[in-house]
Amino acid sequence: MNRREDIRNIAIIAHVDHGKTTLVNEMLKQSDTLDEHIHLEDRAMDTNPIEKERGITILSKNTAVDYAGKKINILDTPGHADFGGEVERIMKMVDGVLLVVDAFEGTMPQTRFVLKKALEQHLTPIVVINKIDRPGARPEEVVDEVLDLFIELGADDDQLEFPVVYASAINGTSSLESDPAAQKHTMNPLFDTILKTIPAPIDNSDEPLQFQVALLDYNEYVGRIGIGRIFRGKIKVGDQVSVLKLDGSAKNFRVTKLFGFFGLKRVEINEAKAGDLIAVSGMEDIFVGETVTPVDHQDALPILRIDEPTLQMTFVANDSPFAGQEGEFVTARKLEERLKTQLHTDVSLRVDDTDSGSAWLVSGRGELHLSILVEQLRREGYELQLSRPQVIYRKVDGVLSEPFESVVIDTPEQYTGTIIDSLSQRKGEMQNMESEGNGQTRLTFLAPSRGLIGYSSEFLSQTAGYGIMNHTFAKYLPVIKNWEPGRRNGALVSINAGKTTTYSLEGIESRGELFLGAAVDVYEGEVVGQSNRETDISVNVTKGKKQTNTRASGKDHSAAIAVPRKMSLEESIEFLNEDEYCEVTPKSIRLRKKILSTGERERVSKRRKIAAKKA
Repeated sequence: MNRREDIRNIAIIAHVDHGKTTLVNEMLKQSDTLDEHIHLEDRAMDTNPIEKERGITILSKNTAVDYAGKKINILDTPGHADFGGEVERIMKMVDGVLLVVDAFEGTMPQTRFVLKKALEQHLTPIVVINKIDRPGARPEEVVDEVLDLFIELGADDDQLEFPVVYASAINGTSSLESDPAAQKHTMNPLFDTILKTIPAPIDNSDEPLQFQVALLDYNEYVGRIGIGRIFRGKIKVGDQVSVLKLDGSAKNFRVTKLFGFFGLKRVEINEAKAGDLIAVSGMEDIFVGETVTPVDHQDALPILRIDEPTLQMTFVANDSPFAGQEGEFVTARKLEERLKTQLHTDVSLRVDDTDSGSAWLVSGRGELHLSILVEQLRREGYELQLSRPQVIYRKVDGVLSEPFESVVIDTPEQYTGTIIDSLSQRKGEMQNMESEGNGQTRLTFLAPSRGLIGYSSEFLSQTAGYGIMNHTFAKYLPVIKNWEPGRRNGALVSINAGKTTTYSLEGIESRGELFLGAAVDVYEGEVVGQSNRETDISVNVTKGKKQTNTRASGKDHSAAIAVPRKMSLEESIEFLNEDEYCEVTPKSIRLRKKILSTGERERVSKRRKIAAKKA
C-alpha cells in the first residue's frame, strides 16, 4: 500500500484553556513556514475578535507547516462542549491527534469528550503535557491520569503506547523528558514525534475522486466554500464533478477555485490529490457531510453526523421604546436575513419561523454557542431581543427525554456543602467527590441542562470566584416531572420613563440589588435590578428630591449608592424569566418585561391567579 510520506494530517484537541492554540503558534514560528521578518501575534489562529477576547477557539482553523521537507497539516479545534460538533467532524479528516493536557489541571471533562471522539475513529495519539513550567505542575501524575482515561475509554493496544512530549507552549520550549530543567527552546521533539508516529495518508490518487466536506466557510465573492479531505483520487480547477447530496440526489458543478493551506494563508492551487486538506468553491449549496465525486463514478462516503441542538431561544426584532437609537439594522427583515446567512457556515444552528413575523426560534448547542452568535450580531450593528433559553426535548425509545450534562467542579473545600446543596436543588446528582490536595475538592455531577441555565453566576458567588466549573453534554434521559427551575428572586421593575436619580436609587437599594446607576435613561417596564423577595417589585427610579426653602437642622448628607452590578450578556440571558426579554443593541444590554405597561402586567397577573384558583 503506497503512502504519501510528504504530508501528515493531525488535529490538536484539548480541554478549554490547556494551550493548544498557543502551541500551534509556536509550531508555526519554529517550523520552516514563515518568513523570518513576519511577526506572529499571540494566538494568531484565533482570528475572530471574540475568540481573542475570551481566549477560546470557536471555529476550527486549518494551517500547515513545513518541517524537514514534509508538510504537516494542522487543524486547531474548539475546546468548548458547545462546539463539539466541529471536533467530531475534524476527526474524519486526520490520521492522528495531539492531545494537549495541562500539567497542573490534568484531565478535564472536555479532555474526555475530545479523546473519546479520537479513539472512536482509531486515530493515532500523541500526548503533549503542556505548561510544564507552571507552579504545582505534576507531569508524571498527569501522564498516569491520561493513561487511566485511555483505558477507561477503551483505547486499543496501539493507542495505549502513545508517546509523550513535555512542553511550555507560551515559552516555545519542549522536551521528551518530564523534568522542566530539560526544556529547550525548540519544537523539534514535537515535530520529530509527529513524523515518526502519525501515519502518512494512503496514496490512492490514481483511483476515482472522493472528497468529503467537513467544514463550511462563506465568502460573498465566491459563495459557499467546502473544506475537507480528499480520500481518493485527484481534483483540478475546471473539473466537472458531482456533489452527492444528503438526501441521495446528485448535482453537477464545475470547480472554479481550489485552495490549499500554508502557514496562516489560504493559497490558490490548481490541483490536489488523495491525502490533501483543501477548500473548494463553485458549488452554491454544498453542505457538511456531502461527497464530491466524478460525474461518471458516484460513490458516496458515509454521511458525517452533526450534533443536534440542545437549547433554543426566541430572537425577536427590537420593539422597545429605545429601539433604533443605537443600531444600524433594526427591522425584522434585516434580522431574518442575517440569521439565515449564519446558516451558511454554522451547521449546528437551526432557525425556524414562528407565528409572529418578527420572531424566530433559534436552536444551538448551548448557552455559549447562542450567546456568541448574539455578540457577533450586536458588533455588526444589529438590535434584537431574546427570550429565556429553553432546552429541547426529544423522544428516546418512545419516552419524552431532556438533555443532561456531566458537571465537573474544582473548588476550595469550604464551599463544597453549598455547591452540593444548590446543585441538588437543581436536580443534579453527585457521582463523585475527591480531595485534590491543597484544600481543593473535585465534585462530579450529572445534572439536567435546564437546571444549569443561570447557574454560572450563582456558582461564582457561592465560591467567591475561586471555583472552576466545566460541563459537557452527556446524554438524554427521561424528563424530570413536576419541576420547573427558574430564578428564585423577582425583579425590580421601573414604573415610568426618564433618567435615574441617585436620590431614588438610594431609596430602592434596600429592596434588592441594582443593575444600573444614576443618570441612566430607562423606560417603563425595564428591569433595573433583582428583588430580594420572590415577587417582582415596581419601583420609581426617576424620582427627584423635592426642593424647599426650609433647611433641616444638621447638614444635608450626600446621597451615595452602592456600585451597581454590571450584567454581561451571558448573565443577562441567564437572569431571564418567562415574562422577560433581554434587549441587545451595539452599545447596551437591557432587561425588560415583555408587557411594559405596569397596569397591564398587574391585570394579566390577576387573571392568571383567578384562572389558577379555578383550575
